[in-house]
Amino acid sequence: MTASKKKKVKKILLILLGIVAVFLLFTFVRHRIMLKQEEDLVKPVGQMIDVDGHKMCVYTEGEGDTTLVFMSGSATITPILDFKSIYPQLTDKYRIAVVEKFGYGYSEHVDRPRDVASLLADTRAALEGAGVEAPYVLCPHSYSGIEALYWAQTYPDEVEAIIGLDMAVPEHYDYTKDGTLAVPYYGILHVLLELGIGRYLPDSTFLPSGDFLTEKERKTWIALGNRNYANIDVAREANKAKDNAALVSSGDKPRLPMLMFVSTGKGDRWHEISYRFAENMPNIKTITLDCDHYVFHFEADKMTEEIGSFLDDI
Repeated sequence: MTASKKKKVKKILLILLGIVAVFLLFTFVRHRIMLKQEEDLVKPVGQMIDVDGHKMCVYTEGEGDTTLVFMSGSATITPILDFKSIYPQLTDKYRIAVVEKFGYGYSEHVDRPRDVASLLADTRAALEGAGVEAPYVLCPHSYSGIEALYWAQTYPDEVEAIIGLDMAVPEHYDYTKDGTLAVPYYGILHVLLELGIGRYLPDSTFLPSGDFLTEKERKTWIALGNRNYANIDVAREANKAKDNAALVSSGDKPRLPMLMFVSTGKGDRWHEISYRFAENMPNIKTITLDCDHYVFHFEADKMTEEIGSFLDDI
């Protein structure tokens, strides 16, 4: 390549870099303006509880003698709204509580250890601060199944039963990669969101399936997604997933009553491992749901009926 051609290529590259830089600056400023405009949308709908100097959000509703604690899957943008597909159908008979872990929903970001013992300590402190007393019926979705099982192993007097909403069990993590890359992977995603790139994505990128949210709640969900998704707390939690599962696997299976809803949407291996976990365990009842992993978005009516029957029996 001649010197003149090299000079021309260099000039083109500099122009392209300049265009990208201007675009990113515009996107970043636009994102900051929109964050400011969305402040009313993201005001917490639950109680903001002080947990070790930081704020966690706990939402409660209903009256009943039995308390159902809903625990979200990994990286769920806002658990309080996520579980809205099912808990309104339960509050006439039970008290429900949704705990948003650090880095989720309306709770603060703290960049602290996310081993299962720390997760549980935070959850218990938040419930205590909100005046929600044990015993609880734990209702974990996906990864929170690990925390729920650890809770039953560590504080059995606090857990009356577990209702798994396509919950994870330790053996599910025998087939996943270690979490070494979780922090840099989520870090890159979060930097892109901090730059405002998420503002160009379609709403469906963030929103759940189903029509259980109001228009305002949909806007809140998207606003929280642009603020929170892939933050450091979620990344550290993913990083510790295999270690947390191994710790729970080293303990005994809880002998308390369990109802496990198992989806077909996560694939045959997930389905088989869930049923293998429940095999020869008379305290565990399993129900297959032919739908995606977020079972409560698709089968809330059926699940509500089964939950009522299960709790009546125990």
